[in-house]
Amino acid sequence: MRVLQSFAGAPSTTNPYLLQLSTHLGPDPHVLGFSWERALMERYDVFHVHWPAALLHGSTSLRSLVKRLLFRALLLRLWLGRRRTALVRTVHDDHGQRVGSRTERALLARLDQRTTLWIRLTPATPIPQAAHVRTIEHGDYREWFGSIDESPAMMGRLLFFGLIRPNKGVAHLIEAFTNLRSGPDGEAVSLRVVGSPTTTAVGAEILLAAGADSRVTVTLGRPGDAELAAEIEQAELVVLPYPDLHGSEASVLALSLARPILVPGTPVARVLQSEVGAGWVFTYAGGLSAATLGDALTGFRSGKTGGGSRPDLSTRAWPLIAAQHRAAYATAVRLVKRETDPVSAPAEPG
Repeated sequence: MRVLQSFAGAPSTTNPYLLQLSTHLGPDPHVLGFSWERALMERYDVFHVHWPAALLHGSTSLRSLVKRLLFRALLLRLWLGRRRTALVRTVHDDHGQRVGSRTERALLARLDQRTTLWIRLTPATPIPQAAHVRTIEHGDYREWFGSIDESPAMMGRLLFFGLIRPNKGVAHLIEAFTNLRSGPDGEAVSLRVVGSPTTTAVGAEILLAAGADSRVTVTLGRPGDAELAAEIEQAELVVLPYPDLHGSEASVLALSLARPILVPGTPVARVLQSEVGAGWVFTYAGGLSAATLGDALTGFRSGKTGGGSRPDLSTRAWPLIAAQHRAAYATAVRLVKRETDPVSAPAEPG
């Protein structure tokens, strides 16, 4: 089986989740990195799409226009022919479906209509009604960061990391932190914010909010692996104050490096809390406050002796995740064959 992934696979620019998936899938299926020439001209059995909106955006308006034209051609290529190509779609989040121009949203809707099988990272992720779906959890990052030297945690250090969107509540986190005068044992506390803002306006908002408290430091931009690992490991608590966890990539990354997290008490968070064991996932209801931050630090310190030294991420091991993807691809190919084979497919009415 030949599987075309929707990313090129360059280590310096590709999400580590995607690189780990590609590495663990082979040698069967044979995994192909994305290029428009390959997508339109070569033979493959499955096209696996991640963040499809990325296929529509270029560095200039002209390049974006060209990409939209290529995207239309790809939809036709996947649909036409003696046997259609199976289209598998992983839903990492739903932001790409709600942004962009009307043309872009329409193209993404056509992609949705032609998707053979959906992969979601949590059971709470919304999927079109009556669609074929598999739930495959987000794989861990222990192997990915295994060769990087560990950094000791700093008592009282809080951290937010990741893409900074308006809906992620980073400014509210900074506001709540400014009201936290000290840690549970009277020690000094600090907050680090590390990540790339989606717009210059979002970045300016974060810098302005941080300027009111010298204990808050901000590094805008995408950190390298070693830098990110050090930031996470130096934190006593990682705070991710957004309810839209979906695959909870940042949560899994922090837990992979044995750092506890504080997140809103959504169904996804409660499932994760039960999965990894006591003392690693702390939740809150309502708005984030200084008391919430202090309570989470207290809870982590008091639970150190009772919980395990590392969270349980056994269901997120990559050999298991890869096997589940292989099974999903095989199912998608069978579904397409059943729909296109005149012998096995039911006759059309009329």
